[in-house]
Amino acid sequence: MPKATAGPEIERLIQLLARLPGLGPRSARRAALHLIKKREPLMAPLAAALQTAIDKIEVCRTCGNIDSQNPCTVCTDPRRDPSVIVVVADVADLWALERAEVLNARYHVLGGTLSPLDGIGPQDLTIDALVSRAHDPAVKEIIVALNATVDGQTTAHYITDLLHDAGVAVTRLAHGVPVGGELDYLDEGTLSAAIRSRTPL
Repeated sequence: MPKATAGPEIERLIQLLARLPGLGPRSARRAALHLIKKREPLMAPLAAALQTAIDKIEVCRTCGNIDSQNPCTVCTDPRRDPSVIVVVADVADLWALERAEVLNARYHVLGGTLSPLDGIGPQDLTIDALVSRAHDPAVKEIIVALNATVDGQTTAHYITDLLHDAGVAVTRLAHGVPVGGELDYLDEGTLSAAIRSRTPL
């Protein structure tokens, strides 16, 4: 059994940090040490921000985004185009699209994708709420922005079938060669999608 190098409070901090995505035990140990060394300028404000998150942050009742107000900042922004709804699997996907600054639309967060092997069915996602929003006369287009995985594509097809009679255009993100990508390094599925989704020059 390895010897303890720190007290139980520090070990607990390391264990909790190790649960964060992208942090293993070693990275968590380094992060904990950095936080402890920078207690005043870093740890105290971080603890306060975490407490605020616990107290004030909630899930938007309209789109499923996470914010300190409900409906969220995106849903209440009058500058956004109410005729376009972008469907994403998770809040992280919403934030990624927002960072790209290419859309000025509203969003709908499904809360995951259909995955029979994991026991995730339509009732576990916010698909019914999406269908309801799609029937709003103001909505003209639904952009399905799901990952190009088996579960993502299955979910996209399922949603497309449900929206057939909603009177909206259902589109999806293009798939294929990434900007800066070299053909020699791409897998066959990506190349196949790129050929099928080719556009005129």
